[in-house]
Amino acid sequence: MELGVDRAAADPGPATLHWGGLEVLHHTVGSLLSNYGWYILLAVVAIYLLIQRISQSLASRPNSQPGAADAAVEPDVVVRRQEALAAARLRMQEELNAQAEIYKEKQRQLEEQKRRQKIAMWESMQEGKSYKGNLRLNQQEVESGASASSTVPKSKPNKKPSRGGGYNPLSGEGGGTCSWRPGRRDPSAGG
Repeated sequence: MELGVDRAAADPGPATLHWGGLEVLHHTVGSLLSNYGWYILLAVVAIYLLIQRISQSLASRPNSQPGAADAAVEPDVVVRRQEALAAARLRMQEELNAQAEIYKEKQRQLEEQKRRQKIAMWESMQEGKSYKGNLRLNQQEVESGASASSTVPKSKPNKKPSRGGGYNPLSGEGGGTCSWRPGRRDPSAGG
């Protein structure tokens, strides 16, 4: 009998092994949380936020396959869109054509005016007059027809010069911080 008692004390049973395993597990988890607890918490929060963002993006994405009711209406909508698009293109093309016609007309007028000036210069040269003076007179006539005050010449606005009147960069004067002067030319300076 003594052997049986010693045998029970020396051989732990399943209940004793179970409590010993829990102690090891508790010790391992405790040390893991004490060493890496904040990192584990941050990783869990980051995974949670990532899952939330992905679920929101999937919820906001429209379904790619239309339902049966949408399929019946869709051809009419497509036809109306195409007609509206064609009408808008036609309207824009008409506006572009009108602008092109206006531009061509202006170019023709400019070419006709240049042709007249060349003819006037040629005629003045044939008569022996200065073609430049005649050109100036023709330009003044064109301007006088456009403006009411043709006899009063326009005066130029008084502009301030960008630098003072006495400024000469080669003189060495005038506000610069650099005041370099060449050295004296002395014959006894060596050399």
